[in-house]
Amino acid sequence: MTDCQPLPAIDTAAPTAALTAAPTAAPTAAPTAAPTASPLVLDAEALAALVQLDPTGAHRLLARVLTTYRSSLARLMVQLVAARRPFDAATLRLVTHTLKSSSASVGALGLSALCGAAELALRDGRLDDLPLILDDLQAQAERADAAVRQLLFST
Repeated sequence: MTDCQPLPAIDTAAPTAALTAAPTAAPTAAPTAAPTASPLVLDAEALAALVQLDPTGAHRLLARVLTTYRSSLARLMVQLVAARRPFDAATLRLVTHTLKSSSASVGALGLSALCGAAELALRDGRLDDLPLILDDLQAQAERADAAVRQLLFST
């Protein structure tokens, strides 16, 4: 996903979500449409896939998944910060590995990619690369959390 390509608008006939620049209210039509979020932070297709798992919204699956993700993200970011000083490679590996897959599942693909980059740097012993990667990862985690929070409060 590039930083300059906007995603398509929500199509309520088929549950594909879009991410718009300005916050918008959740669609009032059929609950099969995924809510909107900040641009390029959360992937529309990943959100639409979550919506398809509970197309009527009766089980509040999207809200439950996003709430669980935010809780996990907060806990993992505390662990990541603590593992930076003093340096704890094992904890950093665990945190980045866990956060990589959970972020991908909610569409935080940028955060997931940064976690993968951190994992790779750790595995390859490129410890000089880690500070910049982890700084970017922390900033992206804040953006992902804000986007998820926006979705939760708009649904």
